Amino acid sequence: MTLSENVYAELDRRLGPVDAARLAAYPGERSGRQPVHTCYVPADAVVPGLARAWGEAALDALDEHGLPPLGLDPSLVEEVLPRVRAKLAVEPVEDLRVDAEDGYRGGPDREDDDVRRAAAALATGAPASVGVRAKSLEGPTRHRGVRTLDLFLSALDAGRATVTLPKVTDVEQVRAFLPVLDALEDAHGVALDLELQVETPQAVLGPDGAATLARMVHAAGPRLTGLHYGTYDYSASLGVAAAHQSSDHPAADLAKGLMQVAVAGTGARAVDGSTNVLPAGDRAHVHAAWRLHAGLVRRALERGFYQGWDLHPAQLVTRYAATYAFFRAALPAAAARLSAYLDRVDSGVLDEPATARALASVLVRGLDCGALDGDEVTAATGVAWVEVAKLAGRVARGA
Repeated sequence: MTLSENVYAELDRRLGPVDAARLAAYPGERSGRQPVHTCYVPADAVVPGLARAWGEAALDALDEHGLPPLGLDPSLVEEVLPRVRAKLAVEPVEDLRVDAEDGYRGGPDREDDDVRRAAAALATGAPASVGVRAKSLEGPTRHRGVRTLDLFLSALDAGRATVTLPKVTDVEQVRAFLPVLDALEDAHGVALDLELQVETPQAVLGPDGAATLARMVHAAGPRLTGLHYGTYDYSASLGVAAAHQSSDHPAADLAKGLMQVAVAGTGARAVDGSTNVLPAGDRAHVHAAWRLHAGLVRRALERGFYQGWDLHPAQLVTRYAATYAFFRAALPAAAARLSAYLDRVDSGVLDEPATARALASVLVRGLDCGALDGDEVTAATGVAWVEVAKLAGRVARGA
């Protein structure tokens, strides 16, 4: 060695603080299970046993109309359908958000009572993950939104909930909201996570040309669990005609791509939006809506968006059909590559540790939602599924 230790020491002195700052800002991916969807239900429509009722309605729609061709291999459909039916019977809703914003039509004179009743209704048969979307922090709705949160949490019997903040336009709104969440936690004894909805161009790009999304993510810190794309508000704010407002519009792809970059490595997640074409009415319309929804779900999964919004019980049919088909189709190749990586076998594809982690993560996501079983993951990879979960840096639910 020709370099003195002083050179190495100086290098560490200069870059040590950089290392620490990066680790603080980018602690890594969140280790827990990510739901495949968030179901938004207006506050005045939330009743006890809502999740079970949505599952029953989805099964009724499937029985009445039958699943149309969704661009899937017929053998894959045979694998998927029994699993979809089982999911709809046991856990139809993975994540529920009580909506006191755009989806709510009760009016200001009813909102207090409706949100309290909705929170109380969640004591019966609620999914594991619940929360509320109140109104934005813009001047006209600011106090109403915080009051709704206060009333909702006062009636909620849960140890943890998510607060969805819509129509965020400025980083200072995020900073100002954090002490409000602290006060709500202290007042009601509930741990609160935060979601930000990306529904305005100001949330994506600031007046100085900087990416507002990234600043919002880091201002929110570890409390933030996700950025949720608001399909219709965002499209409308750009002047996209109503007939062309969709989560696969190029404008949506730009915003969602920036969302992905902003949350990468932070522990927060980028979440796709919704489609307002609902599977209701006659068979022709239901089938058309299911084909559209399944295509959007499949497209989102292919682009790394593992969660989206559902607005109608019958959308659960194609949410799970498309999601299960995606993970089951991914199983053979992902398992083979992961097995080769673990065994250091020359498989014709040179995978690196980050890719191996991504391969394992896909399998664990499939386990989490019920698309895959632990035994088949173990058989396909040659290692126990719990070891696959460890490699993914997550804890799998399935067995």
